[in-house]
Amino acid sequence: MKKTGVAIVGCGNISGIYFKNLCEVFNNVEVKACADLEAERVAAKLEEYPEVKAATLEEILADPEIEIVVNLTTPQGHAPVAMQVIEAGKSVHNEKPLVLTREEGKALVSAADAKGVRVGCAPDTFMGGGIQTCRKLIDDGWIGDPVGAQAFMLCHGHESWHPDPEFYYKVGGGPMFDMGPYYLTALVALLGPVKRVSGSTRISFPERTITSAKKFGEKVDVEIPTHVTGILDFASGAIGTITTSFDVWGANVPCIEIFGTEGSLSVPDPNGFGGVPKVKRMGAKEWSDVPLTHGYAENARGIGPADIAAAIAGNRPHRANGALAYHVLDIMHAVHDASDQGAHVMLESSCERPAAMPMGLLKGMLD
Repeated sequence: MKKTGVAIVGCGNISGIYFKNLCEVFNNVEVKACADLEAERVAAKLEEYPEVKAATLEEILADPEIEIVVNLTTPQGHAPVAMQVIEAGKSVHNEKPLVLTREEGKALVSAADAKGVRVGCAPDTFMGGGIQTCRKLIDDGWIGDPVGAQAFMLCHGHESWHPDPEFYYKVGGGPMFDMGPYYLTALVALLGPVKRVSGSTRISFPERTITSAKKFGEKVDVEIPTHVTGILDFASGAIGTITTSFDVWGANVPCIEIFGTEGSLSVPDPNGFGGVPKVKRMGAKEWSDVPLTHGYAENARGIGPADIAAAIAGNRPHRANGALAYHVLDIMHAVHDASDQGAHVMLESSCERPAAMPMGLLKGMLD
């Protein structure tokens, strides 16, 4: 099997699992190079993966053996780095969110279409066994026609553990743009696109104090809403709610629940790949655990760029694609816009539900 050359740009916290899976799990890709603004981060990765070479972004863009660039820069770097990759004639997979603004998102997807390359974006967790099992349950009619959904991501922010938490409280951060992509991508993968949004937002704590070791005691001025609730009208007719917050000390709520005409479905945490789906069908007294029907239930981050490689080879759409990522970006902005404007926001964007994953895949395979 021909392996597609991949480079990783950004060797920070999240990069470890990408290196592991792209180097050791998915057999259709080969990580050839990595880059970071901090040389010590690159050096640490080369100690773990000596077959990977250090490179600058310019060297990566000029290397004909590299076809896909995994862009793990901070959110502010997603658009400029990805656009350079596309202009170099390579496909790109961004960490979430796709970019910061709708304008950047439209430009990125349009440029990729013009160049004939692919845009992918995290999260790719919806391709894991947990959410794919839920997808099969819905498609097979276990809960009837979906009527509604609810999603919750509630915590008290990242300043107690993250070494550099400032960007979570700046434009491009906040709970909706940080964690909303996991929940919204899962909801769109399960229920299809959203057509109308309303929402309310607030900043509960205008200043945050960092208590993680590296920057202990430093203050952060909060620029982005930290408690966000949206109402989502799906094109299918289902109605959903989502609350994301960095202002909550504790809660007893599900991650995602979907309600149908013949039952209810509890969806595992969309920040992971596995978990235990549960159903409570019409007339049942108790919830029932559902065994996973699909693989990749462990942490399989990197499955998205590996799927780009498989899709290019198989001449098919990839799943964690630019249209899906842009639609999720549009929804997140629309929730904030609806709160600012005191009105419903009709979405201009839409997308197809990404294709379900095949059952019975061997580890490392995608088709």
